[in-house]
Amino acid sequence: MATKSLNKNLRNASKAKKDEFYTQIVDIEKELKHYKEQFRGKVVYCNCDDPFESNFFKYFASNFNALGLKRLIATSYKPSPIANTQLDLFGNIKELSTPKGRPKITANKFIINEVNDIDGNGAFDLHDIAEQLKANKNNEWTPLEGEGDFRSEESIGLLKQADIIVTNPPFSLFREYLAQLMEYKKEFLILGDQNNITKKDIFKFIKENRVWLGYDNGGTKWFQVPDDYDIATESRKKIVNGVKYFSMGRILWFTNLETTKRLFQLQQLGLPLGFRSHVIWWENYLRNNFSQYEQNKTAKHPGGTNRYE
Repeated sequence: MATKSLNKNLRNASKAKKDEFYTQIVDIEKELKHYKEQFRGKVVYCNCDDPFESNFFKYFASNFNALGLKRLIATSYKPSPIANTQLDLFGNIKELSTPKGRPKITANKFIINEVNDIDGNGAFDLHDIAEQLKANKNNEWTPLEGEGDFRSEESIGLLKQADIIVTNPPFSLFREYLAQLMEYKKEFLILGDQNNITKKDIFKFIKENRVWLGYDNGGTKWFQVPDDYDIATESRKKIVNGVKYFSMGRILWFTNLETTKRLFQLQQLGLPLGFRSHVIWWENYLRNNFSQYEQNKTAKHPGGTNRYE
Protein backbone atom coordinates (compact mmCIF):
# COMPACT_ATOMS: atom_id res chain seq x y z
CA MET A 1 0.00 0.00 0.00
CA ALA A 2 2.84 2.33 0.90
CA THR A 3 4.53 1.54 -2.44
CA LYS A 4 1.36 2.44 -4.38
CA SER A 5 1.10 5.71 -2.49
CA LEU A 6 4.76 6.50 -3.18
CA ASN A 7 4.36 5.73 -6.89
CA LYS A 8 1.29 7.98 -7.07
CA ASN A 9 3.19 10.80 -5.38
CA LEU A 10 6.08 10.37 -7.81
CA ARG A 11 3.72 10.46 -10.80
CA ASN A 12 2.04 13.59 -9.45
CA ALA A 13 5.42 15.23 -8.86
CA SER A 14 6.52 14.39 -12.39
CA LYS A 15 3.30 15.81 -13.86
CA ALA A 16 3.65 18.95 -11.75
CA LYS A 17 7.16 19.49 -13.09
CA LYS A 18 5.89 19.10 -16.67
CA ASP A 19 3.34 21.83 -15.94
CA GLU A 20 6.00 24.33 -14.86
CA PHE A 21 5.94 26.60 -17.92
CA TYR A 22 6.26 30.34 -17.27
CA THR A 23 5.10 32.72 -19.99
CA GLN A 24 7.43 35.52 -21.07
CA ILE A 25 6.27 39.11 -20.70
CA VAL A 26 6.82 39.77 -24.43
CA ASP A 27 4.23 37.11 -25.35
CA ILE A 28 1.75 38.45 -22.81
CA GLU A 29 2.11 42.03 -24.06
CA LYS A 30 1.83 40.91 -27.69
CA GLU A 31 -1.57 39.29 -27.05
CA LEU A 32 -3.03 41.55 -24.35
CA LYS A 33 -2.62 44.72 -26.41
CA HIS A 34 -5.67 43.68 -28.45
CA TYR A 35 -8.09 43.59 -25.50
CA LYS A 36 -7.29 46.70 -23.45
CA GLU A 37 -10.75 48.29 -23.58
CA GLN A 38 -12.39 45.04 -22.50
CA PHE A 39 -10.53 45.13 -19.17
CA ARG A 40 -11.74 48.57 -18.10
CA GLY A 41 -13.63 48.43 -14.80
CA LYS A 42 -13.12 44.67 -14.49
CA VAL A 43 -11.81 42.35 -11.78
CA VAL A 44 -8.99 40.22 -13.20
CA TYR A 45 -8.00 36.94 -11.56
CA CYS A 46 -4.75 35.12 -12.32
CA ASN A 47 -5.43 31.87 -10.49
CA CYS A 48 -2.37 29.87 -11.53
CA ASP A 49 0.19 32.59 -10.90
CA ASP A 50 2.64 32.96 -8.05
CA PRO A 51 3.01 36.76 -7.83
CA PHE A 52 6.68 36.30 -6.98
CA GLU A 53 7.36 34.94 -10.46
CA SER A 54 4.35 35.40 -12.74
CA ASN A 55 4.67 37.74 -15.68
CA PHE A 56 0.87 37.82 -15.89
CA PHE A 57 0.77 39.37 -12.43
CA LYS A 58 3.63 41.68 -13.35
CA TYR A 59 1.80 42.83 -16.49
CA PHE A 60 -1.53 43.57 -14.81
CA ALA A 61 0.01 45.14 -11.71
CA SER A 62 2.23 47.43 -13.78
CA ASN A 63 -0.66 48.38 -16.09
CA PHE A 64 -3.37 48.53 -13.43
CA ASN A 65 -4.26 52.19 -14.01
CA ALA A 66 -3.64 52.17 -17.77
CA LEU A 67 -6.11 49.31 -18.17
CA GLY A 68 -8.56 50.86 -15.71
CA LEU A 69 -8.82 47.68 -13.65
CA LYS A 70 -11.16 47.56 -10.70
CA ARG A 71 -9.17 44.84 -8.92
CA LEU A 72 -6.37 42.36 -9.55
CA ILE A 73 -6.29 39.00 -7.77
CA ALA A 74 -3.48 36.45 -8.01
CA THR A 75 -3.05 33.14 -6.23
CA SER A 76 -0.20 30.67 -6.31
CA TYR A 77 -0.06 26.89 -6.03
CA LYS A 78 2.66 26.24 -3.44
CA PRO A 79 6.16 27.62 -3.96
CA SER A 80 7.41 26.69 -7.41
CA PRO A 81 10.97 25.78 -8.46
CA ILE A 82 11.43 29.36 -9.70
CA ALA A 83 9.76 31.18 -6.82
CA ASN A 84 11.23 34.51 -5.70
CA THR A 85 13.50 34.82 -8.72
CA GLN A 86 11.67 37.66 -10.48
CA LEU A 87 9.62 39.61 -7.96
CA ASP A 88 11.97 39.30 -5.01
CA LEU A 89 11.21 42.97 -4.33
CA PHE A 90 8.42 41.69 -2.13
CA GLY A 91 10.97 40.36 0.33
CA ASN A 92 11.29 36.96 1.93
CA ILE A 93 8.12 34.90 2.18
CA LYS A 94 8.90 34.34 5.86
CA GLU A 95 7.82 37.92 6.53
CA LEU A 96 4.25 36.63 6.46
CA SER A 97 3.29 35.69 10.00
CA THR A 98 2.20 32.11 10.61
CA PRO A 99 -0.46 31.66 13.32
CA LYS A 100 0.51 29.17 15.99
CA GLY A 101 -0.56 25.65 15.17
CA ARG A 102 -0.92 26.28 11.44
CA PRO A 103 1.29 24.48 8.92
CA LYS A 104 4.06 26.25 7.06
CA ILE A 105 2.79 28.76 4.52
CA THR A 106 3.01 27.36 1.00
CA ALA A 107 0.72 29.54 -1.12
CA ASN A 108 -0.31 33.18 -1.21
CA LYS A 109 -3.13 35.48 -2.23
CA PHE A 110 -2.41 38.95 -3.58
CA ILE A 111 -5.22 41.47 -4.13
CA ILE A 112 -4.60 44.93 -5.57
CA ASN A 113 -7.41 47.49 -5.42
CA GLU A 114 -5.45 50.64 -6.14
CA VAL A 115 -1.99 51.74 -7.20
CA ASN A 116 -0.13 55.01 -6.85
CA ASP A 117 3.36 56.22 -7.56
CA ILE A 118 5.00 55.88 -4.15
CA ASP A 119 8.64 56.81 -4.78
CA GLY A 120 7.68 60.07 -6.51
CA ASN A 121 9.44 59.38 -9.80
CA GLY A 122 6.23 59.85 -11.79
CA ALA A 123 6.01 56.22 -12.84
CA PHE A 124 4.39 53.16 -11.33
CA ASP A 125 6.76 50.20 -11.35
CA LEU A 126 7.49 46.97 -9.47
CA HIS A 127 9.10 48.90 -6.60
CA ASP A 128 5.77 50.66 -6.09
CA ILE A 129 3.90 47.36 -6.27
CA ALA A 130 6.13 45.92 -3.57
CA GLU A 131 5.70 48.90 -1.28
CA GLN A 132 1.93 49.05 -1.74
CA LEU A 133 1.45 45.37 -1.04
CA LYS A 134 3.38 45.84 2.18
CA ALA A 135 1.83 49.11 3.32
CA ASN A 136 -1.41 50.00 1.51
CA LYS A 137 -4.43 49.02 3.58
CA ASN A 138 -6.51 48.83 0.40
CA ASN A 139 -4.35 46.01 -0.94
CA GLU A 140 -3.93 42.54 0.50
CA TRP A 141 -1.07 40.05 0.74
CA THR A 142 -1.97 37.03 2.83
CA PRO A 143 -1.32 33.28 2.95
CA LEU A 144 -3.96 30.92 1.62
CA GLU A 145 -5.50 28.37 3.93
CA GLY A 146 -4.87 25.60 1.40
CA GLU A 147 -2.36 24.91 -1.36
CA GLY A 148 -3.84 27.24 -3.97
CA ASP A 149 -5.26 24.60 -6.31
CA PHE A 150 -7.67 26.29 -8.74
CA ARG A 151 -10.24 23.59 -7.90
CA SER A 152 -10.25 24.33 -4.16
CA GLU A 153 -13.19 26.05 -2.47
CA GLU A 154 -10.89 28.92 -1.54
CA SER A 155 -9.84 29.53 -5.15
CA ILE A 156 -13.38 29.07 -6.46
CA GLY A 157 -14.55 31.71 -3.98
CA LEU A 158 -12.11 34.17 -5.57
CA LEU A 159 -13.10 33.00 -9.04
CA LYS A 160 -16.69 33.99 -8.33
CA GLN A 161 -15.53 37.55 -7.59
CA ALA A 162 -13.71 37.89 -10.92
CA ASP A 163 -14.86 39.10 -14.32
CA ILE A 164 -11.96 37.93 -16.48
CA ILE A 165 -9.48 35.08 -15.91
CA VAL A 166 -6.06 35.41 -17.56
CA THR A 167 -3.29 32.87 -17.06
CA ASN A 168 -1.27 29.95 -18.36
CA PRO A 169 -3.03 27.00 -16.64
CA PRO A 170 -1.38 23.60 -16.05
CA PHE A 171 -1.32 21.98 -19.49
CA SER A 172 -2.14 18.54 -18.08
CA LEU A 173 -5.31 19.95 -16.48
CA PHE A 174 -6.43 22.18 -19.34
CA ARG A 175 -9.72 20.39 -20.01
CA GLU A 176 -10.74 20.48 -16.37
CA TYR A 177 -9.60 24.09 -16.07
CA LEU A 178 -11.61 25.27 -19.08
CA ALA A 179 -14.67 23.31 -17.94
CA GLN A 180 -14.57 25.21 -14.64
CA LEU A 181 -14.47 28.58 -16.41
CA MET A 182 -17.43 27.58 -18.53
CA GLU A 183 -19.35 26.31 -15.50
CA TYR A 184 -18.97 29.66 -13.73
CA LYS A 185 -19.60 31.63 -16.93
CA LYS A 186 -16.35 33.60 -16.79
CA GLU A 187 -14.64 35.58 -19.51
CA PHE A 188 -11.11 34.35 -20.06
CA LEU A 189 -7.89 34.50 -22.03
CA ILE A 190 -5.69 31.45 -21.44
CA LEU A 191 -2.86 29.55 -23.09
CA GLY A 192 -3.17 25.92 -24.14
CA ASP A 193 -1.88 23.23 -26.47
CA GLN A 194 -3.23 23.21 -30.04
CA ASN A 195 -4.20 19.54 -29.61
CA ASN A 196 -6.87 20.59 -27.13
CA ILE A 197 -9.00 21.51 -30.14
CA THR A 198 -9.34 17.80 -30.93
CA LYS A 199 -10.82 16.96 -27.52
CA LYS A 200 -14.53 16.24 -27.70
CA ASP A 201 -15.56 18.39 -24.75
CA ILE A 202 -13.44 21.36 -25.82
CA PHE A 203 -14.51 21.17 -29.45
CA LYS A 204 -18.11 21.20 -28.25
CA PHE A 205 -17.47 24.66 -26.79
CA ILE A 206 -15.96 25.76 -30.12
CA LYS A 207 -18.90 24.37 -32.07
CA GLU A 208 -21.32 26.21 -29.78
CA ASN A 209 -19.38 29.42 -30.44
CA ARG A 210 -18.49 29.76 -26.76
CA VAL A 211 -14.71 29.49 -27.22
CA TRP A 212 -12.43 30.67 -30.01
CA LEU A 213 -8.79 31.55 -30.60
CA GLY A 214 -6.94 34.76 -29.82
CA TYR A 215 -4.47 36.62 -32.02
CA ASP A 216 -0.90 35.41 -31.47
CA ASN A 217 -1.17 31.75 -32.48
CA GLY A 218 1.75 31.43 -34.88
CA GLY A 219 5.43 30.67 -34.50
CA THR A 220 7.38 29.52 -31.48
CA LYS A 221 6.97 30.65 -27.88
CA TRP A 222 9.74 30.28 -25.32
CA PHE A 223 8.72 29.39 -21.76
CA GLN A 224 10.85 29.58 -18.64
CA VAL A 225 11.23 26.17 -17.00
CA PRO A 226 12.94 24.86 -13.83
CA ASP A 227 16.67 24.20 -14.05
CA ASP A 228 16.14 20.45 -13.73
CA TYR A 229 13.50 20.30 -16.47
CA ASP A 230 14.64 17.68 -18.99
CA ILE A 231 14.73 18.87 -22.61
CA ALA A 232 15.88 16.17 -25.03
CA THR A 233 16.16 18.33 -28.17
CA GLU A 234 18.99 20.85 -28.06
CA SER A 235 17.32 23.24 -30.51
CA ARG A 236 14.33 23.58 -28.18
CA LYS A 237 16.26 24.86 -25.20
CA LYS A 238 18.33 27.91 -24.39
CA ILE A 239 19.80 29.57 -21.32
CA VAL A 240 19.76 33.36 -21.08
CA ASN A 241 21.39 35.05 -18.08
CA GLY A 242 21.28 31.76 -16.21
CA VAL A 243 17.57 31.21 -16.91
CA LYS A 244 16.45 28.06 -18.73
CA TYR A 245 13.87 28.25 -21.54
CA PHE A 246 11.96 25.63 -23.53
CA SER A 247 10.37 26.31 -26.94
CA MET A 248 6.92 25.14 -27.99
CA GLY A 249 5.37 25.74 -31.41
CA ARG A 250 1.77 24.65 -30.89
CA ILE A 251 0.64 26.89 -28.05
CA LEU A 252 -2.50 28.92 -28.69
CA TRP A 253 -4.54 31.56 -26.92
CA PHE A 254 -8.07 30.35 -26.10
CA THR A 255 -10.63 33.01 -25.23
CA ASN A 256 -14.24 34.15 -25.23
CA LEU A 257 -13.30 37.84 -25.32
CA GLU A 258 -14.29 39.56 -28.54
CA THR A 259 -11.62 39.73 -31.24
CA THR A 260 -11.63 41.37 -34.66
CA LYS A 261 -9.68 38.35 -35.85
CA ARG A 262 -12.57 36.06 -34.92
CA LEU A 263 -14.95 37.93 -37.22
CA PHE A 264 -12.44 37.52 -40.03
CA GLN A 265 -12.00 33.81 -39.26
CA LEU A 266 -15.69 33.14 -39.64
CA GLN A 267 -15.40 34.21 -43.29
CA GLN A 268 -12.38 32.04 -44.06
CA LEU A 269 -12.68 29.14 -46.51
CA GLY A 270 -10.22 26.88 -48.35
CA LEU A 271 -7.01 25.06 -47.49
CA PRO A 272 -4.35 26.47 -45.15
CA LEU A 273 -1.52 28.60 -46.47
CA GLY A 274 0.34 28.87 -43.15
CA PHE A 275 0.09 28.10 -39.46
CA ARG A 276 -2.64 30.62 -38.71
CA SER A 277 -4.68 29.52 -41.71
CA HIS A 278 -4.14 25.92 -40.64
CA VAL A 279 -5.69 26.68 -37.26
CA ILE A 280 -8.64 28.37 -38.95
CA TRP A 281 -9.06 25.44 -41.34
CA TRP A 282 -8.75 22.97 -38.47
CA GLU A 283 -11.52 24.69 -36.52
CA ASN A 284 -13.75 24.63 -39.60
CA TYR A 285 -12.87 21.01 -40.32
CA LEU A 286 -13.92 19.89 -36.86
CA ARG A 287 -17.03 22.03 -36.92
CA ASN A 288 -18.12 20.59 -40.30
CA ASN A 289 -17.35 17.01 -39.30
CA PHE A 290 -18.67 17.05 -35.76
CA SER A 291 -21.11 14.13 -36.17
CA GLN A 292 -18.40 11.85 -37.52
CA TYR A 293 -16.00 13.16 -34.89
CA GLU A 294 -18.46 12.26 -32.14
CA GLN A 295 -18.89 8.69 -33.38
CA ASN A 296 -15.30 7.83 -34.20
CA LYS A 297 -13.24 8.35 -31.06
CA THR A 298 -10.25 6.49 -32.47
CA ALA A 299 -10.00 8.27 -35.81
CA LYS A 300 -6.79 10.15 -36.48
CA HIS A 301 -7.03 13.79 -37.44
CA PRO A 302 -5.44 14.92 -40.75
CA GLY A 303 -1.68 15.13 -40.56
CA GLY A 304 -1.35 13.84 -37.00
CA THR A 305 -1.55 10.88 -34.67
CA ASN A 306 -3.56 12.23 -31.75
CA ARG A 307 -6.84 10.43 -31.13
CA TYR A 308 -10.13 11.99 -30.20
CA GLU A 309 -10.78 11.70 -26.49
